Amino acid sequence: MTHRGRHDYFATLLFAVSVFLSGVAGTAVAEEAAQPSADASTLSATENSQLRSELEQLKQLVQQQQSRINALERQQTPGGPPPHDDQTDMLSSFGAPLDPGLPASGAPQPGPPQAAGLQTPQNAGSSDERIRNLERRMQGLGPISISGDIRLREDPLFNGPPDGSMDRARASVRARLNFLADLGEQFQAGLSLASGDVNNPISTSQTLGVFYTRKAFALDQAFITYKPSEFKPLTVTAGKFRYPWYNTELTWDKDLNPEGAAETFAFPLENIPVLKRIAVVGIQSPFAEDAYNSPTTKNIVQSMMYGAQLQTTWQLFARLKLSAYSGYFDFQNADAIALAIARASSKNPTTPWSGSLPLNSGSTDQNSITTTTAANIVTINGKAFPTGVTNITNAQFGSKFGLFDTIARFDWDTGNAKYPVTFIGDYVQNTRACANVSNIQHPPANTASLVFVQTTNFPCNSDQRRGYWLEGRVGRLIEKHDWQMGYTRIFVEREAVLSNFNYSEMYQGTNVSEHRFDAFYMFQRNVQLGFTALIGKPLGLQGLGQPWLERLQFDAIYIF
Repeated sequence: MTHRGRHDYFATLLFAVSVFLSGVAGTAVAEEAAQPSADASTLSATENSQLRSELEQLKQLVQQQQSRINALERQQTPGGPPPHDDQTDMLSSFGAPLDPGLPASGAPQPGPPQAAGLQTPQNAGSSDERIRNLERRMQGLGPISISGDIRLREDPLFNGPPDGSMDRARASVRARLNFLADLGEQFQAGLSLASGDVNNPISTSQTLGVFYTRKAFALDQAFITYKPSEFKPLTVTAGKFRYPWYNTELTWDKDLNPEGAAETFAFPLENIPVLKRIAVVGIQSPFAEDAYNSPTTKNIVQSMMYGAQLQTTWQLFARLKLSAYSGYFDFQNADAIALAIARASSKNPTTPWSGSLPLNSGSTDQNSITTTTAANIVTINGKAFPTGVTNITNAQFGSKFGLFDTIARFDWDTGNAKYPVTFIGDYVQNTRACANVSNIQHPPANTASLVFVQTTNFPCNSDQRRGYWLEGRVGRLIEKHDWQMGYTRIFVEREAVLSNFNYSEMYQGTNVSEHRFDAFYMFQRNVQLGFTALIGKPLGLQGLGQPWLERLQFDAIYIF
């Protein structure tokens, strides 16, 4: 209930009480006028005393209600002490991670503890009072919006490798919960929780049927956005956030949320006939930390992705719009990813956490990787015997990754709002394919207790550096009974992109040819039904003579 509503409520109550008192007094006068004076004299002293007692109680009730109205008005007065109870404290602790950069004056602070001698309000601790306090606290933080979705999926896979190694009938669930708060005119903060394997950055699906175990629900986004009022074209975002640059899943999976900072300079050009918008996005995104372990240095080095994208929007015709995006993404020290994957797949019987994955990309990595393994041996009478204990000492990509990514998107207004048509083309080239081969470290010399072995999963070929994405789509998903259908052709060579961060639903991240068909229907305004068919196989000799892997996804999604 708002302050105005509470004031009206008590005013109405006072009016009703006054009417009641007037009615009682009027009734008494009327009865005195109607009855003979002899009857009036027969009223006992006890009855008169009872009537005076009831009138006194009603008078006290009116005074108490007036006191409560005055107290509520003081709480609404600027500078007055804000409410303080358990619910307020809970929201304060919840708001800390949501907005760590909020100035001290940006939200109301809890008032001092109540003195023991002060009278406790009648509704202290009640649900109504706690809700009012929560509302006041949220108003101090600014408007907060809450959204999310729950998706149930049946996901069968069949055909593929002749040995049946990828056949599966998987059921999964996805849950996401998002909080977004406006912190004044210039700041916005966001917090998102999502299900999924915490070691897999490109999927929020959680497999069902794992012995009824609880499913992980972890921090997926936590960011602050700053839009300075003095320079409106600029937007700065920092933390773990949604993509500020436009992309397709040829290079970046939709479930991955980058970390670090990004700056966007956007300039709308509404008065120019054709060019309607131009923007530049800069990205500084750390993705790993490495500690050198050498006699001369043991400092920790940050692995970074630096990127920039130029964005333009063109109104070619009255109903045809072109959006063009051209960007470059440079990964510094990507070998940290290769080492994390190699260690995750090691089977060391002396390690109690064997199988615990520091980085899980969902499928065998397809980029060229050279791995160095140390095997323990014991020497008896001059003869070496392996102990079966191995350890990954080093892993490095054959390529460095500098991705030049160009995207064109055409939006055609067909004249029917329910059936817009979209075409998207994406071309990516790794400009540094196989540039890391010369930097691969040679294995150390063998010792009496260790034998070092170096292996390469796939030879690095600098010609295998390109990827293509062509997508067509018709329809929309806004109102009840809306539908949308699409087809996507995907072709990714082995060294074109990092196969740990792009589309997780394909047969594999790179060295893959894939077809995708999808259809979605808005069963209700907040209930969506979907079907996706993915048909793919490896490129080159790996896929020669191998049947296409068919993957069907049946989705039911509730959105709130």
